[in-house]
This record gives sequence, structure tokens and C-alpha cells, in this order.
Amino acid sequence: MSAPDERPALAPPIALYDHVQRLLRESSDAVPPPRGYPLPRKPGPRTDPFSWEAAEHAVQKALDPLPEDPDTLRRRFEELGVQHHHRHLVRTAVAALELPAEQLAAVRSLGRGLARRGTTVPTVAAGIALLRRLGEPEDVPCLSALGLFRDLAGPAVHALDALDRRAAALVHLVARGRRDELRPLIRALWKDDRQAVHTELVALPAALRFVGGSAARRIAEASRLSELLDHRPSDAVLLARTGELLVRMGSSHDDPGELLGHRDALRLYDTVITRARLLPPTLDNAALLLSLALDLSSGAGALLDWPPGRRAVLLDLLGQLLAMPPWAEASAGGETADQRQRAGWIRRTGRRPFQHPAPAAAFRVEVVAGDPADRNPVEARVLIDGRPVVPALFGRGPAHSPDHLLDDGRLRAGAEAREVQLAEASCSEGCCGALHVTIRRDGDHVVWENWRRTPSGCWGPTAEPPAHRFDAAVYDAEVTRAETDSSWSWRARTVARLIKAGLVGDPGLLDRWDAKRGWISSGFDDPDTAVVTFWYAPGLASGRPEGAGEPLQFRWDVPDDGTPAEAQAAAVLHRLASKDPKSHARVCGGSRARAEELGFPLE
Repeated sequence: MSAPDERPALAPPIALYDHVQRLLRESSDAVPPPRGYPLPRKPGPRTDPFSWEAAEHAVQKALDPLPEDPDTLRRRFEELGVQHHHRHLVRTAVAALELPAEQLAAVRSLGRGLARRGTTVPTVAAGIALLRRLGEPEDVPCLSALGLFRDLAGPAVHALDALDRRAAALVHLVARGRRDELRPLIRALWKDDRQAVHTELVALPAALRFVGGSAARRIAEASRLSELLDHRPSDAVLLARTGELLVRMGSSHDDPGELLGHRDALRLYDTVITRARLLPPTLDNAALLLSLALDLSSGAGALLDWPPGRRAVLLDLLGQLLAMPPWAEASAGGETADQRQRAGWIRRTGRRPFQHPAPAAAFRVEVVAGDPADRNPVEARVLIDGRPVVPALFGRGPAHSPDHLLDDGRLRAGAEAREVQLAEASCSEGCCGALHVTIRRDGDHVVWENWRRTPSGCWGPTAEPPAHRFDAAVYDAEVTRAETDSSWSWRARTVARLIKAGLVGDPGLLDRWDAKRGWISSGFDDPDTAVVTFWYAPGLASGRPEGAGEPLQFRWDVPDDGTPAEAQAAAVLHRLASKDPKSHARVCGGSRARAEELGFPLE
């Protein structure tokens, strides 16, 4: 028998489920901390005796065949070296298991035992993964508690999504809602205090720019937003916050799948738009309603399962409201530069979403410049049969800009087939992929075929969309219309496009200075500035750069001076013809050593 002072060291480890229950009981206000709880035992260092592929094989071996009791699986994981950081492999392997119908009850019981009595992360992760497939409503409390561990939050939320959307949303917000602005709302949601939930929702800032698409959906689900609106039919502030959450869910800069995955999205759109007359005609509310219209017309909102004709009715309601004099006056000007930019955007964009009511043409290109307050990129949205292609097939980033798809002629169809990238993940293609399609001309038709999404480790493959054939004359006319339409553009952006067109037409303007054209557009932080970038190295124009051949990147900012865009662009091109741009541009890229070598020290 062990000595008394040794017994604590030999005591069996506590189940993770029991540990989190104790933490909740001991909490002064029973609200978990931001990001949830750490595990009771800090995982040791990675000591894999094998490669990642070998670890995957070890996980599969431990699960085949599934044991009858949790302790057996725990021992297998330990003997085979499956560790804390292999929990994602465990989840993937469990998801791929073939489960005979006659064994489902036994496997469900195993999953419950692993989740409730498991003392290690791999065993609990296996239990959560089994309950994701076979769980029932009685498993919601256990999964909700385990999701409060920051290392298990993701799997628990995925399991809860199939059982209880509100519980899943609440766990997600507790574990992922790190912004201080959201903590009062999360506290009210955790305590299920309906009055406090309403109070904290309407207390949120008018523009929810700190809320991403995922958080917006989870807030709507956790707060049972549709019920709140039903109980407060005259609450204009709650209505505006709901509209903002819809805009965040559908943002192409985030994942528009958040909007498509929200089961109450149709109801929320309908409620906000049919009650929109309750909103005061302010600049913020005009921008909100216009953003909703753009989503319904050519964004993720167009992909929802609308009853026949309903989307067109809602767009008409928005169009009629925004055309009324009080709303037009709201965008007449502004006191600050940001307000003037936003008002100008509303005036330029105000009628665009209402010019193409459903059903739309077979092929359409809609250039969309979103609310400048959100600093979202300008998109060249392609719609086929009224459905926006990028959020329907990709959803990891916005459609490419008109500079890329239209100004460079990539959508034009020639006899020779060519592959065109329509969108790229916000991180990069190498990280989360991109969407490609092959465009070719076939007699009197243009064909879009061989759709391709580059592989990514964070999302699985889907079936390739079918080929689409368009009347060539109609297709060419639409591409030409989109290429020549600049009604969406503001002056600095037009200046940048004209400068780029001038340099494409006369590359010698930069060649004489051993420079090559780089990115040219309006500024991200200051949309009223045209930005011209170029690369420089001695001998670059001849194709034989001196030294190591490492060019420097320069940036030239051209503030909007209020004169016509054509005059501003002409002045820039004239200056390039007569004066070395390196004398008035600044180095913005390249190595410090190379900059000093060429006499352009970095600041």
C-alpha cells in the first residue's frame, strides 16, 4: 500500500467534464472567462516518435475496431503515442468511420462515455466526434460544458450545431468572443437574461465593424434575434442592429457562408426591410439599407432560398424608400472627409442594385464598391442566371477587382481557351485556395468550363459545376458594357485607372527610368488618393538588371486635387515623361541593404 503522502500523486486524474463543472461552480458569477478555460493539465512538449502520417496511422489503428469502453481507447491512444495535438486527426478519423446501423446505439453510448469520463484530450475529442454524428438533445449540456475548454471549443461547437444552434452559438461566443465590446452581451446571453440581451444589443455601436461574419451569425442565433424583433415590432434601434448583423454575415471579405448557414436569414431580411420605414433617414441608416440591397442584388443574399418573387419585392421596397426625399437628403453631404466619402458612395451607388431585378440575364458582371466605411475591396461580381458565382462556389474571399478582371481584359473570350482566376482567398491562394474557370469561344457561343478550386487543407472538395454556354454576341456586349462603365468609381479611383491605362499604352514612360509598373489603384486607408507603385533596378528595363537583380518598390501618392480625373491623370503621365519618379516617390518594398546600395535609404 502506498504511503499516505504519496496518495495524492497516485490519485486517478479527474475527467475533463467533471473539471469544467467544478470550475463553473467555483466561478463567482458563473460566466466563463474570455477564450474559455485552459485544460487542467498543461500538455507536455511534442514528443512524436513518428511523422504526421505515422500519427494518422496510429489514430486509425486505435479506432479499429472501436472498443466497447472508454478506458480501452484511452490505453490504445497512450500505447500508440497519440497525444494532445493529434486531436484534429482523431476528429477526422472518427468522421470517416463506417458505422453499421445495428451498432449505432452502442457507439453512441461509447461516445457519451468518452465525453463524460475521458481524462485526456484525445479520448474526449473522440467522444465529441462520435456525438457530432450520433448525439441527441440530452448530450447538449455535456458538449456545451466541454466546449468551454479553449482546446475543445471548435469540435464541441461543430457537434452542437447539429443539435442546438443556440447552445453552439453561445459556446462559440464565450470561447471566441475576445473583444471587450462584446463581453456585456456575452454575459447577458450566458445568463439567458432576455431583457439584458436586448439592452446590450441596442447598446452596441451603430457600426459593428469589430464583428466578423462568424460572430455576427452566432450573436443572432444565441440571442434568438427573430423572437426579439417579434416582441419589439417598433424598436428602430434593434432593427438597425439586426441589419448590421446581416451585412456582417454576408460580407464577401469574410465568409458569406455564415449568412447562408443562418436558418433565420430570410426572416431577418424580411423583417428589417418591411419595417425599414421605422428607421430615421440618417447617413448611417442609408448606408446600411444600401448595403443590404447590394447583398440581395448580387451578393450572398441572392443565394438564399427565396420564395418566388420575394427577393424582387424586397429590393423594390428598399429602392422606393431610398428614393424618397428625406433619404436622398441624408446623403447630400457630410461634415468630415469620411462622411463625404460615404455620402458620395451612396449617390454613385444608390440606384445600381435596383437596375437588374430578378430574373436576371444569363450572364452579368456587376461592379460593386461597398460602403467605404468598411474599407472592403471593389469587386467585379459575375452572376450566372442571377446567382453570384464566387460566394456560391468559393466563399473564401471576394471576387477579384475590376482592375484585374475587366481593365486587363481577362473576361474577354478568344478562340484560344484560357484559365482565369475569378477570386482568391483573403489570405492567399497558397493558404486557402482560389477559384478558376476556363473561358473559350466556340462559334456563336462563349463557354465557361473546367471550374477549378485549388486544394486547401481547411475545406474539402466539392463536385465541379457544369459548363455554361452563353450567346457570344450577348456575352461580348455585357463584357464591353462592364469594361466601359465607370459610374461606380470615385475620382481618385478613376485617376488611378487612367494612369494605369496610360502606362499600359506607353510602357516607355517608365522604361526610360529603369522602372516597371506595379500596383496602381486608390489608397486603402485614404480612398481620395491615387497610388502608383513601380519597381526599379539599374538595367531593369533592358531585362539585365545590375547586381543581385533585387528591385526596389516605390510608391507615389497622388492626392485628389478636385480637378477632373482626366486632367489629374494627364498631369501624372506628363510628369513621368519629363522627370524621374524616384525623385518624388518613396521606397516601400525591397531589402534595406539593396536600398542603401542604390542610394535610397529606407526611412
